[in-house]
Amino acid sequence: MTALLDTGFLLAVLDADDELHSSCAAALVAESTPLLPDVVLPELAYMILRELGYDVLADFLRSVLRGELAIERTTDEDLTRAVEILEKYADSRIDYVDCVIAAMAERLKIKRILTVDQRHFRLFRPKHCPYFVILP
Repeated sequence: MTALLDTGFLLAVLDADDELHSSCAAALVAESTPLLPDVVLPELAYMILRELGYDVLADFLRSVLRGELAIERTTDEDLTRAVEILEKYADSRIDYVDCVIAAMAERLKIKRILTVDQRHFRLFRPKHCPYFVILP
């Protein structure tokens, strides 16, 4: 089953000292075709550099280049929907990346989001299903 990957989730996978590392790593391994939204990459790169350093970032990027994670590109349709989501949930201070992930999930009819951001993704009411399945 396909799932979209969020930034904090991937940071936990990469950081063996993170309290959620084991559960996130297990959830990633269990996914048959996880998709990495392109908007996650800059945010994740910044967080990896801040928390884990250049070597971890280089290793992660090499794994992406080897095809270990498929990148899903943001479309104009995703951006249009992300603006709608951003405006609808502005009071909740949901960030841009989360809005694009939600829009991408709607476009691709994906119900599963791998994230540590339970609060924001539980607020969303996607158009294609009653709610997102949040893992781990």
